[in-house]
Amino acid sequence: MCYDIKTQLHTQLHKAKRLGDLKAIDEITKKLLPYTDLPLFHASGFSHPKLLIYTTDSPDFPSVAQWGLIPHWVKNEESKKKLWNNTLNARSETLTEKPAFRTAVKNNRCLIYLEGFYEHHHFQGNTYPFFVSKTDDSPLIAAGLYSDWLNPANEEWIRSFTIITTKGNDMMAKIHNNPKMKEARMPVFLEEDQADNWLRECEEELLEDFLSNIVQPSPEGVLKAHPTHRLRGKEYKGNTSAILEDATYPELLFDTDLEGIL
Repeated sequence: MCYDIKTQLHTQLHKAKRLGDLKAIDEITKKLLPYTDLPLFHASGFSHPKLLIYTTDSPDFPSVAQWGLIPHWVKNEESKKKLWNNTLNARSETLTEKPAFRTAVKNNRCLIYLEGFYEHHHFQGNTYPFFVSKTDDSPLIAAGLYSDWLNPANEEWIRSFTIITTKGNDMMAKIHNNPKMKEARMPVFLEEDQADNWLRECEEELLEDFLSNIVQPSPEGVLKAHPTHRLRGKEYKGNTSAILEDATYPELLFDTDLEGIL
């Protein structure tokens, strides 16, 4: 799963920079940045941070959205709170089946530009956080879904999103080894051409083939990982760059599952 991320403004501006749109970059910085929680050196999805996403209805200019998808049919604030923590991720295998996602996957797809994400590794009854990023340090482009919800209590519109996950690749299987889960998971990351396609319209009868072709684990060698400081508890350093420093856990040197990572 993916419940902890890192992203900053320059990462979220990657698409605008690729397009060479200096006016958009200036507008995003002045008008949208104040409404986000950026920079996020570490953010838990359970805090529902606000960041920028690119959507099917605005593929070249981002909007502010909160992590944790709120379907349009949610009736009130109480129902939203009950559902919110369960929609941080969307399993790719059941996108067209789950009520929270099956409408969004047809029409409301989005991209989330990240510098990396965190996962916990289990060893001898303890957990150890790892930071995962691209080997070339370029942005990760996560495939997601979004929704617009009108809060009936105050008539405020909230745009929200979820990150799609799939079966973990071999590297993630070594790291994300939670014994309570049947298999390792990881976010779905797209290359530039796939990202452009993800935001294009797709006829409903072609959706299944479209998803099966684009929603795949990252190829081996694309990602790298290192252990970081604790993300929870008294040792947590907070949303600061210090949390990303390499952390040393001597006991992990005896964990043969991490061979090739440490």
